[in-house]
Amino acid sequence: MKVVVAGTGYVGLITGVVLAYIGNKVTCVDVDDKKIDLLKKGISPIYEQDLDKYLQLAKDNITFTTDNSCYKDSDITIIGVGTPERPDGSANLDYVYEVCNDIIKYATKDLVVVIKSTVPIGTNDEIEEYFANKRKDIKITVASNPEFLSQGTAIHDTLYASRIIVGALDEKTFATMRKLYAPLTKEPYNVPYLEMNRRSAEMVKYASNDFLALKISYINEIANLCSKVGASIDDVTKGMSYDKRIGSLFLKAGIGYGGSCFPKDTKALHWLSKINDCELTLVKDCIEINKKQKLILFNKLKEDFNNCLKGLKVTILGLSFKPMTDDLREAPSLVNIDMLLDYNASITVYDKIALEKVKEIYKDKLNYALTIDDAIKDSDAVLIMTEWEEIKNYDPINYKKYMAKPNVYDGRNCHDPKIMKEKGINYYSIGR
Repeated sequence: MKVVVAGTGYVGLITGVVLAYIGNKVTCVDVDDKKIDLLKKGISPIYEQDLDKYLQLAKDNITFTTDNSCYKDSDITIIGVGTPERPDGSANLDYVYEVCNDIIKYATKDLVVVIKSTVPIGTNDEIEEYFANKRKDIKITVASNPEFLSQGTAIHDTLYASRIIVGALDEKTFATMRKLYAPLTKEPYNVPYLEMNRRSAEMVKYASNDFLALKISYINEIANLCSKVGASIDDVTKGMSYDKRIGSLFLKAGIGYGGSCFPKDTKALHWLSKINDCELTLVKDCIEINKKQKLILFNKLKEDFNNCLKGLKVTILGLSFKPMTDDLREAPSLVNIDMLLDYNASITVYDKIALEKVKEIYKDKLNYALTIDDAIKDSDAVLIMTEWEEIKNYDPINYKKYMAKPNVYDGRNCHDPKIMKEKGINYYSIGR
């Protein structure tokens, strides 16, 4: 099938590459010349495991362009652009409608427009009506097809997805979508395929992401209580995980969630519930819990140093919001950097992948290290923000060896508290 994918961010690029890999003729279009130039050379503009590999494997079936006239030849156009939050928490749909206007301008035949971007419930209906009002000579139908990929494992999450959700209102659109995804529903992928109405499909995305965010916030609350009453969150979550109704995923205590999905989607669903006079107070509380959790290490540091952080040498290990990505969106590290700068601390940062992105933001306000050893040298305190494998596997004795004072504040529970104590390290972690 001839597929056009609008947007070459995480969602659009991963979708385009995978669809090309399974045999479709795909054109990815973006307004960013620099991104497209890199992609034409086979270079990914984002860091994502296996993406460069699959770009090469799919190269005969995929092209990249900034020319919007590509919309005229498509059987299916997939919209995968960003829907950032507005100040009130609602989703900004400007980029989605910009693509819709390009489709309206260039489309020459009936086609299916697939909304893969996360949008408020009812948006797909509104977009189909928008198309109908603007182009009466052709029929443009809309399908909701939310993504459930996780950054760091996005290629695998698309090829071997937990499920494919398609929302539509007519059999012809459903038939087109079945044809598009047929290879993924068969061996070796065997992805479950579910059809429903568009509003249900839109809600599945929000309900899924917000449930996972709630689970993270709940276990962080339990971890904070464990710290007060002398329980170990590691033992507690292990005991919980044997209950099949609960499971083990998303029960890792830490300094809160970040990234492009959970923060934005919790706020958007809460906003939607409020304007529909059905406020989701659990989601509201989840947002507040996560906001406070991001500063739990900073507050402990302030307490330990009697609020006197001026000139204190602080090292932050890990900058991206999670391992295996360079994404800094809503990363707890940035919140802590801002607070430490406000208190005039001297900050050194390290991350194996995201360092250059942080340099672009903070420039000479921070010190940048290329190894963990160099990052912690002469430091008064280390704050661990991302559980990269090299940080988890770092020999604890080095904190004592290189730091001026071995104070380690571990926001991802990377180290064993017993070992840290044996090595003479003042160690603080979450719920242990």
